[in-house]
Amino acid sequence: MNVSPAKENILKKIRKALTSSTPLPFPESEGNSSVYQPSQQDLGLEFAERFTKLQGKFVFCQDYKELVAQLNQVIGVNKWDKVFCKEEGLRKALADNQFNNYAHNDLASCDTAITTCEWLVARTGSIVMSAAQQSGRTVSVYAPVHICIAHTSQLVYDVKDALTNAREKYSGNLPSLITFATGPSRTADIEKTLVVGIHGPKEVYVFLVDQ
Repeated sequence: MNVSPAKENILKKIRKALTSSTPLPFPESEGNSSVYQPSQQDLGLEFAERFTKLQGKFVFCQDYKELVAQLNQVIGVNKWDKVFCKEEGLRKALADNQFNNYAHNDLASCDTAITTCEWLVARTGSIVMSAAQQSGRTVSVYAPVHICIAHTSQLVYDVKDALTNAREKYSGNLPSLITFATGPSRTADIEKTLVVGIHGPKEVYVFLVDQ
């Protein structure tokens, strides 16, 4: 095959470029520092502000006794009779404080599902969950309403902090899925009209316990 002199010249330049590495144009941008400055306010307050702006519903609780009281009130007001909770540790913690409203065992037909989480990201108002949790991959997605129980000790500022914690917690053997849920499911794919709850829960609650 005949190659024109101009094309051969271009190919020579490409071959030459591939034999030597090109230095990064902005090496400092590849460092470990975040482009976002640390929060100047309480992480719980920042999370609550971001989360509620995304149509999430936030409840702060001093302890598990208050948590159960708040849960019972929300469940009663909304008349949720089918409450699903798969995580044994969470079920025990709630039962120890006289909460027993999770007798429903069918995720597909439940009114709401209660789970824990890995971390809460204050800057984005996101809930971080993983396949390593007993709730698995599906509970927080399939239920029409997702209730997440979290502790103040699980608050981190940025997404990067959550990923760093995950590497440390699981010693490099990361779960097969780490997901960041930021408010109720939403899409604007259809005629640019925002629809909530199309690919996941229509409502998301975070009950943050001071612990």
